[in-house]
Amino acid sequence: MTTALPKTPADASRQAPTTTAPQAAAAPDTATPATAATPAVDPRRWAVLAVVLFAAVLDLLDATITNIAAPTIAADLGGGPALVQWLGAAYALAMGVLLVVGGRLGDKYGRRRLFLTGLAGFTLASAACGLATGPASVIAFRILQGAFGALVVPQGFGILCAVFPPRELGKAFGVFAPCLGLSAISGPLLAGFLIEGFGWRSMFLINIALGALAIALAARLLPRDRGDRTVTVDGPGSLLLAATMLALLHGLIDGSSHGWTLVPALGLAAGAALFALFCQRQRRAAHPLVEPSLLKNRGFTSGLVLGLLFYAAVAGLLLVLSLYLQDALHRTPAQASLGLAPIAAGIITASIAAHRLKARLGRTLVLAGLLLTLTGTLALLALVHAGAATPWTLTAPVFTTGLGLGTCFGTVYEITLGDTDPRESGSAGGALSAVAQLANSIGAAAVTTVYFHTAAGSAAGTVRSLAVVATAVLGCCALVRLLPRHAPARPH
Repeated sequence: MTTALPKTPADASRQAPTTTAPQAAAAPDTATPATAATPAVDPRRWAVLAVVLFAAVLDLLDATITNIAAPTIAADLGGGPALVQWLGAAYALAMGVLLVVGGRLGDKYGRRRLFLTGLAGFTLASAACGLATGPASVIAFRILQGAFGALVVPQGFGILCAVFPPRELGKAFGVFAPCLGLSAISGPLLAGFLIEGFGWRSMFLINIALGALAIALAARLLPRDRGDRTVTVDGPGSLLLAATMLALLHGLIDGSSHGWTLVPALGLAAGAALFALFCQRQRRAAHPLVEPSLLKNRGFTSGLVLGLLFYAAVAGLLLVLSLYLQDALHRTPAQASLGLAPIAAGIITASIAAHRLKARLGRTLVLAGLLLTLTGTLALLALVHAGAATPWTLTAPVFTTGLGLGTCFGTVYEITLGDTDPRESGSAGGALSAVAQLANSIGAAAVTTVYFHTAAGSAAGTVRSLAVVATAVLGCCALVRLLPRHAPARPH
């Protein structure tokens, strides 16, 4: 249900730890002798990269598997459309709210400690998901999965910034895009074949072995760091953000599942009120989650809104396509995952090209990606409306949509940071990453609200859902001219 966006090298640099490389390399057996002129370089840094990448892939796999598995899980546990919507939204909600907090906790208590804690919790929560007996329990355990994943992801990038010398960082982070792109393909594929071969529980239970391996490797290889106990975490701000998102999601999902009565309306109203309180908290807090100066930056705020709309539209699009393939075209989970594979192939293809064109084209590249996404979405809408949609006829527009997504992923936020000060980079990068995750939960809930409210599995419901996605992408196109013209000359 979430897009689980691959993090870019710039994301990492903007979420870099307060710990310095010599501090991180102070662990026994992890640093070569250093001179005053040459800082210590960790000889096991490439093994550390493999561990961090392994953990990132685990996170991405579990963020995407419910796109395919949601109908099967709902059929087994009950819960209907609400469970389908909550399975991915719960994970993305916890991830988005706690992502920035997770990075600050790593600064405070040590990144290695938080990385191991997050992996252990993620593994246990995965096992609990696989053993869940009802809709409420599986949703609760998905929230725990996302929460512990939010502890792992920022620590990994911070650890790499600490163990790699600056001249090698670009090469190290360059490995992420293709590996996570392949994971975006293999996640739904793996889920589809595991479901058909061993049942939906197996896709969670397999994390017991994978998580245990990751923990063992991390405990052996990651450098020790003590953290900085003076770092402050804005707990009240985080709680207000979590309450805001929970109220909004509950209103959207309850309204689409049980009708638009007073209860969902109150949920949406409460979400709006809580968001106002969150904004006020950010203006007054000594250590806010989002630096107030960023919100006065037109280019940054425009990019924030554009990112919210875009990633929400993407999340809704991917889930509706998966549901349509299984509900209307009667594809099995494995067949549905193969039907979505062209999107991931398009993402990888365009990501490679966008990386080369970004510096030259700037925000024009963002517009090109949005127009490709809009073209693919409208082509899908036309095929479904005409009754001509088959797994084969959908391939070209699905691939075109993937090209658009690959062009925009990363590029949107690279350009958004074009006018920010390097001193604001930590807050800016954290805010952008959190918004992407929160947009996943909002978008999946909002677009599928249209899908289920019309008639699940019907052409009319799919057409209206795709129309909502196209409208959101069109709104993004209108915001492009407000973005900075180019990304920062140097990564912050």
